[in-house]
Amino acid sequence: MGLVYNFSIAFFELLLSFFSLFSVRIKKFLKPRSESFSVLNEKTKHSENYIWIHVASLGEYEQAVPVIQEIKKSFTGHKTVLSFFSNSGFDIIKEKSICDLTILLPLDTTKNAKNFIDKINPKMVFFVKYEFWPNYLNYLNKKNIPTYLVNGVFRNSHWFFKDYGKWFKKRLLAFKHFFVIDEKSEHILKKNGFKNSTLIGDSKFERVMNSQKRNNKIEIIEKFKGSRLCVVAGSTWKEDEKLFINYINSLESNNICFIIVPHQIHLKSIEYIKNSIKTKVTIMSQHQDIINDKSKVMIVDSVGLLTKIYSYADIAYVGGGMGKTGLHNTLEPAVFKIPVIIGNNFDKFNEVKKLVELGGITSICNQQEFDEKINEFINSKVKRANIGEINFRFIKNNLGASKKIIQLLNKFR
Repeated sequence: MGLVYNFSIAFFELLLSFFSLFSVRIKKFLKPRSESFSVLNEKTKHSENYIWIHVASLGEYEQAVPVIQEIKKSFTGHKTVLSFFSNSGFDIIKEKSICDLTILLPLDTTKNAKNFIDKINPKMVFFVKYEFWPNYLNYLNKKNIPTYLVNGVFRNSHWFFKDYGKWFKKRLLAFKHFFVIDEKSEHILKKNGFKNSTLIGDSKFERVMNSQKRNNKIEIIEKFKGSRLCVVAGSTWKEDEKLFINYINSLESNNICFIIVPHQIHLKSIEYIKNSIKTKVTIMSQHQDIINDKSKVMIVDSVGLLTKIYSYADIAYVGGGMGKTGLHNTLEPAVFKIPVIIGNNFDKFNEVKKLVELGGITSICNQQEFDEKINEFINSKVKRANIGEINFRFIKNNLGASKKIIQLLNKFR
């Protein structure tokens, strides 16, 4: 199976190279990856010591930031190289990364893996969550480079735990230690013969707590909200947006405002929301005089602002749970001591399941339940405060994962 994988990934790279001649999208995916080697040639030195951290996308990066900060504090004689698989995550972070060098990961061919690792020659490597690339792991293992998984998540459904995935499971031997976020992951690893794991928790709790402490002021949002109660819908998809469109169109109160932040910032999706809402809608980038703007709804068409916008919310809705796209980060609004509403597809998220049990997060299945819960929270400041306190306390009680990781790393050295 390993031979089949290697042939497939090499053929896939060739295929992409050909189609990139005709497709801007494919070219955008492939070109910056091939350029990563020249960037490494230009910006790395053999005399330097490097630590390589790999993340899939923006979410994993945000989750890993507290760990990266602790690594930089503890290993002061090392420089950090951050790699992304996702182009979109890379594009957002490349100019503001906390690492010394940020690049895109070349595709997982045996040649790319060898060249990439040899150029960095890392003293330590950290993969985040469940981003596994067999050829990179295989070469790290061959070179005996200490490699760790942080914020690790494992499920029985992972294909490398199936009979046909045994070849891939062997690649996990590259990891010197697995720092996992829950007991289930630790149990699954042990059941599959991996005894080198520790239940640490999730560093994203620290990340969201830090976001609550920073300066979150956005002047245009502040002026738009004014003294009104504010409902923020973050990372929404069409299924989520329909709930808000129907609710807003039936609402008579003028002392409530809504901020909708679509997951996909496309003109077509923004126009769909705007044209479906019967009341006046402001597009964030097109606002003129926001002080005299009487809009009840603002649609945010800029990326990277959502976590700050949540700080203005009295009630938050997090998208992705009404469909099959996947629920987005619920802790980002929860840290601001507000109630959070989501759809009913959240089984893959342990912290969400716990907060639903505790009552900090409310899961809804349909329009009627959505309307009832929104009205309930709008009409009771006390209820909003009590539920918000549940969310904040839960996050506070789960801090400390990144410091525990560093403590154990120092023992391993």
